[in-house]
Amino acid sequence: MLDLSVVIPVMDEEANVEELIRELMGVLNGLDRSYEVIVVDDGSTDSTWSRLVKIAETTPHLLLIRFRRNFGQTAAMSAGFQQAKGEIIVAMDGDLQNDPASIPALLAVMSDDVDVVSGWRKDRKDRLARRIPSQMANRLISKITGVHLHDYGCSLKAYRRSVLDNIRLYGQMHRFIPALASWAGNNVQEVEVNHRPRTAGQAKYPNLGRTGRVILDLITVKFLLRYAMGPMQIFGKIGLFFGGLGVLIFGVIFFDYFFIEPAVGSTPLVKRPIYVMSGFMFILFCIQFISMGLLAEIQIRTYHEAQDKRTYVIRETVASSAGG
Repeated sequence: MLDLSVVIPVMDEEANVEELIRELMGVLNGLDRSYEVIVVDDGSTDSTWSRLVKIAETTPHLLLIRFRRNFGQTAAMSAGFQQAKGEIIVAMDGDLQNDPASIPALLAVMSDDVDVVSGWRKDRKDRLARRIPSQMANRLISKITGVHLHDYGCSLKAYRRSVLDNIRLYGQMHRFIPALASWAGNNVQEVEVNHRPRTAGQAKYPNLGRTGRVILDLITVKFLLRYAMGPMQIFGKIGLFFGGLGVLIFGVIFFDYFFIEPAVGSTPLVKRPIYVMSGFMFILFCIQFISMGLLAEIQIRTYHEAQDKRTYVIRETVASSAGG
């Protein structure tokens, strides 16, 4: 087991990888820790891979992973995390905007009671068109998840291995690891990191404020944070809401029919056809959502029991050292 693993997803970064590895190795060699660097080529179509292979011939502690095609930044990070052997795992971008010199600042905050340290690009060197949507997205994510960070989009983060061992990543969910980690009871901190302007290449991965996939993943994260152990709580509440509307509509219809405007030979369906159909529709919605909640509950229990998954995360155990 090593002290530190650095995971870097790259895609078409032929102009940056050599300088990136040079700077990174210079920082890591000065830390007095055992380390490895894992670079994941996420389907590059330029000479990024060949340059990385050439660098690996003369650079120790370097592991290269190459995807058959582009699978996305989350998949690249996940592959690197699975291969990492470090007790602490640092993730960063490969475009030289994340400054390797900021890694010691992350590690300095990673004390015994801190499990995740998230970078904050306070002085971000990007165009205004990228910064403003990101700021809005950060506020939205903080509000919805309850984990308040200034910069969810910053890839430069440090994690304890135990945090990542209990998290599976899909879609664009690498951005939400701090929220998922906090939900599991881990301590999440934030530290300012240096951010540099891009001098070569172009941005490959979508910005937080420009992709609907991230918003959909945010909804998924909110569901996982609050209702993963009891999906009936959300589906049932929606169902009861629609059921209440249906009952209310029928109550108004029959009160009107029997007490306000009693009519001979005229039924509620004839007098108020739209209201009657709306009431039936809301009752049907109620039944559908409660049925979905029941099915989701069965799936959750099947998932945990079939794979022996726990519904909790143990931080540590201590056995009595006393005799007897």
